[in-house]
Amino acid sequence: MNWAFLQGLLSGVNKHSTAFGRIWLSVVFLFRVMVFVVAAEKVWGDEQKDFTCNTAQPGCHNVCYDHYFPVSHIRLWALQLIFVTCPSLLVLLHVAYREERERKHRLKYGEGCSTLYQNTSKKKGGLWWTYVLSLVFKIGVDSTFVYLLYHIYEGYDFPRLVKCSQDPCPNTVDCFISRPTEKRIFTIFMVITSLVCIFLSFCEIIYLVGKRCCDYFSHKSTICRNSCFISKWMVLQAGI
Repeated sequence: MNWAFLQGLLSGVNKHSTAFGRIWLSVVFLFRVMVFVVAAEKVWGDEQKDFTCNTAQPGCHNVCYDHYFPVSHIRLWALQLIFVTCPSLLVLLHVAYREERERKHRLKYGEGCSTLYQNTSKKKGGLWWTYVLSLVFKIGVDSTFVYLLYHIYEGYDFPRLVKCSQDPCPNTVDCFISRPTEKRIFTIFMVITSLVCIFLSFCEIIYLVGKRCCDYFSHKSTICRNSCFISKWMVLQAGI
């Protein structure tokens, strides 16, 4: 996987994000992508090779490994990181669309014409909805993968010994997972960072909605003040 592309994508999104969004990006890049690339991949390594059972029955080892590890943690986290960063690409595409519209508008009417957008990256109109929906999608992705990890492995624990009685095992055999404590620590760490990202996305949605409401009421208040001023001016004119 090309993690350099993912890093470039996150860096480009950073300048269009709020304070909560920048913290989210820092957590994703430093505590999820970096830990995943530098440490987690090495901790898991060749999982199937390191998974041993006390039997020489052909096929038993493979069946037991597939029973307890239907999906690799590493591949599951890689998919999670890809899906959770895709909405950021939609925000970048929306900003690029605005910039292209602005460029064509200036080419058509000249450099001195009025602009279509005061700021192409300002979160108003359609871009505001794109940004908020991207946050909802991120929350949904992280929540789904945290649940899947818990559902598939029946928790976030790694027992040192598991018992397997799947066919073609001759009886109930003992199987051993390599480095279970280390894997447990990394699993809990990745789950906690996912929950932190979910919390930050919730905070960002509340911030954006609150800011939108404040702007709306402030605009309404300005209109009311202007209307009162005009009414008073008209009364004075009528009195004169």
